[in-house]
Amino acid sequence: MTELRVYLPIESLARQFAAYMATPMRARGYPPMEGEHSLIIEVAPALAIHRICDLALKSAPDMEPGLLYVERQYGLMELHHSDLDSLRSAGQAILSGIGRKPTDQFKPRTLFADIIENVADQHAIILNRTREASMLLPGKSLLVYELEPALFATVAANEAEKAAPGITLVDLQMIGASGRLFIAGSTHDCELARDRIDEVLGAIEGRQSGR
Repeated sequence: MTELRVYLPIESLARQFAAYMATPMRARGYPPMEGEHSLIIEVAPALAIHRICDLALKSAPDMEPGLLYVERQYGLMELHHSDLDSLRSAGQAILSGIGRKPTDQFKPRTLFADIIENVADQHAIILNRTREASMLLPGKSLLVYELEPALFATVAANEAEKAAPGITLVDLQMIGASGRLFIAGSTHDCELARDRIDEVLGAIEGRQSGR
């Protein structure tokens, strides 16, 4: 029996988020573009993700898989397309094929969130050494998020950029036990991003993780 952990449609990819997802570390398949729509799915057991991929691509052969990844416990896949209805149809084929519905996924849970104002030079330097996106400049404010399941950090990053286009996506960690997000900008922009993230995550329906 395939457990649906994450079923996450993301509409209209923002510029920085799309660029991040197109990097070689993320887009091991076809890189997504700004304005396209994405569907990200996580299942257990991990190898069940290959059945998910098969259901999607046989239902809609023009879908582009950007990421197909099997980790220790979970498998995850990202699909994208310029036509939202086509992507939704592929998603429905997946759900029907495994006998699940979107609300069978886990509801996202925020573990930690904070805005650090006026970041020190040394703090920016050491954080930039491990970043996967853009640089954090000293003196900026830094919004940090940790949440689970990890993949929900993706929609948090995309919606934050839409709410505050002036922010900088410094890092996004979307695979693992928990997801982490690092966003830099003015304090006001970080507050706008935080409020939008809370709003979006709070509206996602799903089951509790049981912790």
